[in-house]
Amino acid sequence: MSLADRSSPANVAHGMRTERTFLRFTFSQRWEHALLILSFAVLLLTGLPQKYRLAAWSQQLLASPERLTLLRTIHHIAAIVLTAEVLYHLGKGLSALARRRLSSAIFPTWQDVRDAAQMIRYLVFLSPRQPSFRKFSFEQKFTYWFFFFGIGIMVVTGFIIWFPILFTRLFPGGIIPAAKMAHSTEAIVAAIFLLIWHFYHVHLQRLNLSIFTGWLNEHDMRRHHALEYQRLTGEPAEASPAGEDD
Repeated sequence: MSLADRSSPANVAHGMRTERTFLRFTFSQRWEHALLILSFAVLLLTGLPQKYRLAAWSQQLLASPERLTLLRTIHHIAAIVLTAEVLYHLGKGLSALARRRLSSAIFPTWQDVRDAAQMIRYLVFLSPRQPSFRKFSFEQKFTYWFFFFGIGIMVVTGFIIWFPILFTRLFPGGIIPAAKMAHSTEAIVAAIFLLIWHFYHVHLQRLNLSIFTGWLNEHDMRRHHALEYQRLTGEPAEASPAGEDD
């Protein structure tokens, strides 16, 4: 089972309740996430001044050709890092699929649709209970796949903008302005989605640091991933561990 007892002998000796922790993300998944955050943030900060080139703040920032060249160089380096991370992620997934070791936990199912409907009923006070989730809730799956396809769009359109001569040899010239529009629009939508949706569900609704530590405590596991808790422990998630006050 992907869980561990994080209690110390001193705590046990003094009769304190032990708390189990559950492995949520591997080291590889955690550094991928960190690399994704870093590269996306650099791309956003260096891309916005180029998109809004006529704005006063952008003109002050890019007051000389040297500054513009430096900004584009940083943008391209971050793009290479992000592309490498995406290729690694895809390669790892395809390798796991070939070896029949790819977990299906992140893939959407009809149960996610039912869970979303149940959550809506709960939020509008038509139902007294929230849905129970396995390893990933429908919100987490939506976040993952939104960024999966969004980053794919940004990577493809970014290289079209970077190498316009190459791509216009293969496609009509209209592909360049279309790529620019898709690239910048998707970046802004992703940034808004990240700050409003993802940040709220992960950091405001509840402080979840498992993507950084790799582990999720028993309380959060029982409350937010009840079905996964039951699968791993064989215990009902609704029952409070001995000594815990609700």
